[in-house]
Amino acid sequence: MGTDNQLSPEQTAQHVRQSLPEGGLFAGHHWRIATRPFPLDKKIVRQLEQLGRLLLKFYKAANTIYHWSAEGRLPDWPISWLDKGKPQSIIDLQRNRAFRADLPRVIRPDILLTEDGLHITELDSVPGGIGLTTWLNHAYSKAGFKVIGGGNDMLEGFAGIFNDAAKVHLVISEESGTYRPEMEWLAAQLNPDRFFVQGQDKADFAKGDAIYRFFELFDLPNIPAAESLLATAATKQISITPPPKAFLEEKMLFALFHNRNLAEVWRQQLGDGFKRTLESLLPVTWVIDPSPLPPHAAFPGLGLTNWQQLKDLSQKDRNLILKVSGFSEQAWGARGVWLGSDLPRDEWAAAVDQAIQSFDKSPHILQKYHRPIRVDAEWFNFDLGQVQPLQGRVRLCPYYFVHGEFETAKAKLGGVLATICPADKKIIHGMSDAILAPCTIN
Repeated sequence: MGTDNQLSPEQTAQHVRQSLPEGGLFAGHHWRIATRPFPLDKKIVRQLEQLGRLLLKFYKAANTIYHWSAEGRLPDWPISWLDKGKPQSIIDLQRNRAFRADLPRVIRPDILLTEDGLHITELDSVPGGIGLTTWLNHAYSKAGFKVIGGGNDMLEGFAGIFNDAAKVHLVISEESGTYRPEMEWLAAQLNPDRFFVQGQDKADFAKGDAIYRFFELFDLPNIPAAESLLATAATKQISITPPPKAFLEEKMLFALFHNRNLAEVWRQQLGDGFKRTLESLLPVTWVIDPSPLPPHAAFPGLGLTNWQQLKDLSQKDRNLILKVSGFSEQAWGARGVWLGSDLPRDEWAAAVDQAIQSFDKSPHILQKYHRPIRVDAEWFNFDLGQVQPLQGRVRLCPYYFVHGEFETAKAKLGGVLATICPADKKIIHGMSDAILAPCTIN
């Protein structure tokens, strides 16, 4: 299990609970405390260690495709999709030359363990859980376990994305306020004289400061300091990450990757080997674009000639998942997600109608669903004073931190968060009856 631990399961759980910061890590949210880290096979760990480089390359390629489409070097349908539903101010911002080469410096995929290997369901470049995963790694390391990333790699990884900035401001919106406690804890662990947690009103920054954007771009109208902050960042007086590029936060990037009309440009940008690897990792994805097809055409892999026909699929054939693509308060967590095989026909039909009707304002994607395998875990029930086994399904969230600039940039794995939900829960997220644990090598 990768441990020198002499503590009993109860002692481990007690140690972890007692290590919680006084103010907690998530406002108003709780989880089940694992009696040990979640074990991963060496082969999976090797895959995760190599994945950061691949995903950074994917972001670079997506960035190139967007700008080439905007400049006429590629057809305009990719930007037509990626700009859909966004105000002109956001489009101008993400095309600003000041941010042209900028990519997210924290990369966090959501990965399911399935019978046929790993599947990345989406990428999050404004992720919660950085402080939580850092704390979990630290707490279980102190209990004697050897966790992936050790006790310090998350801290060092996050600190390193800001280069040599004298002051780093973690700007958190009210909409993202749930995560403020974990970021306050993180800042205190790093260096309280260099790292500062700020609210959404903070607008005065010194030249050379670095900003960590913990707010969503769809929420800019509700953030008083956003316009001033982003205008200053565009002059390069301050740096900001993630960059203000809403198109890099769209789940439909997976649909662009699988679209054969772009296959050659993806191959040129990624290389044959990386492209093949991503083809096995990224589920086949389609954009719910209601534009009519020619009579002889059908959507690849589905055999459907229009999206209304989705409603008529049998429950067995609805092993598909609908999601809001991005730029929406419904686009994160378990909101805006519908699993076809888990819904009665009328609810599935209503979700399909919503996806079709929302295309111009809030595009949706359709994705092949790969069912996660069942895993065995255990947590400590403090009410009963005993260890509770749990057979569940797991989502892995590795955190990669990008250090360096442009062609020399490298993405390093800092740690891996496992979220284990009861097996009857089809959509895995950080619910109160989920176990949250760091990972170790089995």
